[in-house]
Amino acid sequence: MMDNFTPGPFTEELVTAGIPEQLHEWLSGYGIGALVAKMGIHFLEMSPERTVATMPVEGNTQVAGILHGGAHVVLAETLGSFAAGMHAGAGRHAVGIEVNATHHRSVAAGTVTGTCTAIHLGGTLTTHEVVMTDDKGRRLSTARITNMIRDNGPARKAD
Repeated sequence: MMDNFTPGPFTEELVTAGIPEQLHEWLSGYGIGALVAKMGIHFLEMSPERTVATMPVEGNTQVAGILHGGAHVVLAETLGSFAAGMHAGAGRHAVGIEVNATHHRSVAAGTVTGTCTAIHLGGTLTTHEVVMTDDKGRRLSTARITNMIRDNGPARKAD
């Protein structure tokens, strides 16, 4: 049997980022996003209930040489948004409406792992908790992200 899937312009990007093959069609027209690629985020698990990814500290630090607080939030929002998008399903999409983070400890080297766990998966809202840990499993930060689920509509121009 022959596979009829034609690789899109982002296929290599999706493979490099660890996106499972069953999600390539969903992301083939968009890729993972420029910021996600720039931050070096690599996905290990992907489902609406649990999404896990890693991100290097190197290249994502602030002036004091530790992981930038905003990098924690980028990882958290990325994981929560991908999980919510998978929950939304075909014909729908997720838009972030709230994100917050508490930073518990700093990290200056290594890899950060973000583990996103669903708190609520509803028809119009999702909420996920994202815990970032260092290479030793120590909690670095805790974030919460809420996404609104919307129906896809006709394309609109930005204001």
